[in-house]
Amino acid sequence: MTDDSDAGDARADGGADPEALADRVTDGDLRLYELDDHADAETAATARRLVVEREAGVDLSATGDYAFAAESAESNIENLVGGTQLPVGVAGPVAVRGEAADGDFYLPIATTEGALVASVNRGCSAISAAGGATARVTKRGMTRAPVFRVDGVAEGAEVAEWVEDNEERLAEAAESTTSHGRLQSVTPYLVGDSVFLRFSYDTGDANGMNMATIATRAAAEIVEDETPASLVALSGNLCVDKKPAAINAVEGRGHTVTADVTIPREVVEERFGTTPEAIEEANTRKNLIGSAKAGSLGFNAQAANVVAGVFIATGQDEAHVVEGSNCITTVEAREDELYASVNLASLQVGTVGGGTDLATQSEMLDVIGVGGGGDPVGSNADALAEVIAAGALAGELSLVSALASRHLSSAHEELGR
Repeated sequence: MTDDSDAGDARADGGADPEALADRVTDGDLRLYELDDHADAETAATARRLVVEREAGVDLSATGDYAFAAESAESNIENLVGGTQLPVGVAGPVAVRGEAADGDFYLPIATTEGALVASVNRGCSAISAAGGATARVTKRGMTRAPVFRVDGVAEGAEVAEWVEDNEERLAEAAESTTSHGRLQSVTPYLVGDSVFLRFSYDTGDANGMNMATIATRAAAEIVEDETPASLVALSGNLCVDKKPAAINAVEGRGHTVTADVTIPREVVEERFGTTPEAIEEANTRKNLIGSAKAGSLGFNAQAANVVAGVFIATGQDEAHVVEGSNCITTVEAREDELYASVNLASLQVGTVGGGTDLATQSEMLDVIGVGGGGDPVGSNADALAEVIAAGALAGELSLVSALASRHLSSAHEELGR
């Protein structure tokens, strides 16, 4: 086997042969994840791709034709073999009147669902024609909820009381791990001999999930040192991360953001080919009554479509579309206008860290005008949340209108989807 000095030389000059490295993996001399120790990131990815091609009997030439530098993705992926490319379209511009986002914005959407961008674009057009959507972030807080073991209810109540009396100590410990995160609250939940502590952090322009995890670990050590509680798991699922949950719908996670618009009747009829009354009825019977009957946590038509498309285009954690679908859409027909709103209770976004630093994702954040850290801190993440909310509102208006006018299937047929 190559010794460490040889491996270092290979990494330094990029001179390792991908074919030879692939042979060593096939022969059992190296594991796939060890290739990064014997070559630069690009060569290791090529060798790994060769191994998969040989063993699976496939051609990965398209997968190997990607635009980002392999080393730039080292913090985002393991066992890199290439890139999966998705079409990215833009809807808009849509006029947004938010506290952090105030102007006209293009909305980048990465998707393979035909007619989606066209649908959202129609909604954006109607919103802009009506003067724009008003958007506000009303709450921020990335959560992490460790679970502790205690002897019983009495001991659990003792731990909960200690936590409530010592939140400043926990904040000091948590905030010592980060220069940006700030502990906002710790809420105890007692279930038999289990104690859950739901920590909530202001994480600035970062999504902040990892920041919250590291900070909570430091705070949990103080709880263990000062109380009878014993940490079982740093995440006890009361956070709640990447799962449908009522607590996120009520208490929020990440950004809680609302957007609304009032559209004149003539604009509704011109852009959507239907009436405010028909849109209200469709929304009530579909999004409210239908969702309630189904026991859904999302009372909306397609908010997840916009959330997922923008998340992928801008480098967000795509699994957080679960929380992002936690949306209530309301519609009201007024005398000469239509009022519509969306409330996304748990939209988790960031403009720094994670996948936001990758080349194409960074470009799409720049398209919106929110790339990197904001001034003041947190303003870019707030702006992104407001723009996404306006985009979700556009998507809701367009789809519910298509249903109300019975144009949904014909739109898909016309676009050949």
